[in-house]
Amino acid sequence: MQYKSQAVAKPYFIAAIGLFVGQILFGLILGLQYVLGDFLFPAIPFNVARMVHTNLLIVWLLFGFMGGAYYMIPEESETELFSPKLALALFWIFLVAGALTIVGYLAVPYATLAELTGNNLLETMGREFLEQPLPTKLGIVVVALAFLFNITMTVLKGKKTSISIVLLLGLWGLAVFFLFSFYNPANVVLDKFFWWWTVHLWVEGVWELILGAFLAFVLIKTTGVDREVIEKWLYVIVTLTLITGIIGTGHHYFWIGTPEYWQWWGSIFSALEPIPFFAMTVAYGASCTPWLRSTTTRTARRSPRRTATWLSMAPTPWST
Repeated sequence: MQYKSQAVAKPYFIAAIGLFVGQILFGLILGLQYVLGDFLFPAIPFNVARMVHTNLLIVWLLFGFMGGAYYMIPEESETELFSPKLALALFWIFLVAGALTIVGYLAVPYATLAELTGNNLLETMGREFLEQPLPTKLGIVVVALAFLFNITMTVLKGKKTSISIVLLLGLWGLAVFFLFSFYNPANVVLDKFFWWWTVHLWVEGVWELILGAFLAFVLIKTTGVDREVIEKWLYVIVTLTLITGIIGTGHHYFWIGTPEYWQWWGSIFSALEPIPFFAMTVAYGASCTPWLRSTTTRTARRSPRRTATWLSMAPTPWST
């Protein structure tokens, strides 16, 4: 590690691996419950096991994103992390809060948990993927804001790169779209409409920006591909992701009572959503092919923008 403060990423990665193992464990329990209907019943009902399984997925990904940011940003910004102590404190707060939430799911009936955690004050529970009690949701917001403060201050005091800016855009977008989990209208159409603003725009929107920044960082470190080429390519990925991901939310609006035009918008832009992933694969394949990498690097020095556009459309080495 080039910077001492990058070490704070280690516990985040360890926690992410542990939570991922937990997700697999509850996935196996769900599979057995499909085959053996009374497996672990009534100790762990199917709906509770599924809720724990999906929530573990979200939490281990968040731990991975946070750890990746703490590792990558110091190198990109060429400076130590703004506050390593804050990063470690947030780790333990987030881990303990997540563990208590899982214990609550398993130990208390969900309706009772809702009463105990103040769901009557602000009704946010009961929706798929957003089952977390109100205190947990508020805790996620506090942890996210403190995390973003730490990362943003690090970027501001150091070098600014396209990769770090795209990562910040994705992380801030993640926090902003989570706020829609607090909006739970009585109208079912409105509920589903804005529910997807968290679920869809996380997975097929801001998460892709975060992953694109991580991929660009890894490609530069592992393949030696020219940074200017990767950063120009990253702009293409960001554009494709935002256009297809945001409008592509319409493919969830087909049958919930929204206007008919969403069938057209949703269908067309949903079909375009795989393009950013394909472009990522193309860039990886291009960077791993010695002849193509050397040719690309020479061309990039003369016309970086044209090269980035070409990379987003070029065939992969294994497609012939």
